[in-house]
Amino acid sequence: MFPFQIEKIYLDVKAEDDPVTQAVLKGLPEVPVERIQDKRPLIKDYSSFQDPIGAGKKNLLLTRFYGRRLKPCPGTSHHICCGYHVINAMTNCPMDCSYCVLQGYLNNPFLTLYSNWDDLLQEIEAFLSSHPQPFRRLGTGELSDSLALEPFFPVSQMLVPFFAEKKNGILELKTKSAEVSHLLRLNHRGRTVISWSVNPPKMIEEEERGTAPLRERVDSARRCQEAGYLVGFHFDPMIFYDGWEGDYQETIRSVFKRIDPKRIAWISLGGFRYPPQLKGVVKERFPGTRIFLGELFPGRDGKFRYLREIRVEMYQKMVGWLREVDPSLFIYLCMESKEVWEKVFGWSPKNSQHLNRLFENRLKEFLER
Repeated sequence: MFPFQIEKIYLDVKAEDDPVTQAVLKGLPEVPVERIQDKRPLIKDYSSFQDPIGAGKKNLLLTRFYGRRLKPCPGTSHHICCGYHVINAMTNCPMDCSYCVLQGYLNNPFLTLYSNWDDLLQEIEAFLSSHPQPFRRLGTGELSDSLALEPFFPVSQMLVPFFAEKKNGILELKTKSAEVSHLLRLNHRGRTVISWSVNPPKMIEEEERGTAPLRERVDSARRCQEAGYLVGFHFDPMIFYDGWEGDYQETIRSVFKRIDPKRIAWISLGGFRYPPQLKGVVKERFPGTRIFLGELFPGRDGKFRYLREIRVEMYQKMVGWLREVDPSLFIYLCMESKEVWEKVFGWSPKNSQHLNRLFENRLKEFLER
């Protein structure tokens, strides 16, 4: 039983013979297929729909990607970033979170899987060979949910065994899904971290449509720990509202009732932030959303954020609650300034390169024992 429904597959004829395409068609034998010569007219047609984003999420486009598919995380200017690299294996997501930034800048509304995986794996291989640092962190969770397509095309089976053979590559699969059954059978050799975005159940129900409930996410994380994986958690975006403290503190309790803190690679904290063009899209698609009720102001990077004092208060309390669970947890801030780091932790990484080295040291704790 799939957590979402694919209504139609649009198949770029140039991708028809690729093994990935054949695997997807085999996994979705009942879904009608329309072969297309050029995806551009199709995308243009959907742009006239009342909700092209919502319509696109129900349709799968199988096509090839021409160009670089491995890029540095875009991060944000004037803030410390962690040196993460993004693998563009697919774009868009069948889940429908009200705050999703993809709504604001994806020109292609379709759930899109790129079929030329041989090219992608060769690009990753070349990157790792030319960057011999102890650990390079790469992941697929920037332009889609990493495990979104697992029910009919287990991306994990393509990537996890590949990274298991790489001495200096670490794969992170970020998700709001509970689809981990394919992962449990793989020989990952400790080179893959499975991480979950988490929010209080109230926020999941109201603002994260089509995602797994918190309980299912935590149960899946537990199953991955039992299979030897390191796991991670991302409290991002954190939403500020009346009663947030109690809800987030209870969320932390719920997570650690089931999860071994000694097998957590990292935990990130990030306040809700958005580029200016996103608000109009969200208001139209989610008229009942409450994510904009807090006071949000443009920052140095042009994104709207809560006031620094509010963010610092949220982070300080979260760090305190997490440290009560285990003082040795590796906690970091996503896309925040040195000033905020210093107020929250009493210190700050000198720059993005310094933070990246801290990640390397953290991974050595687990992988060089």
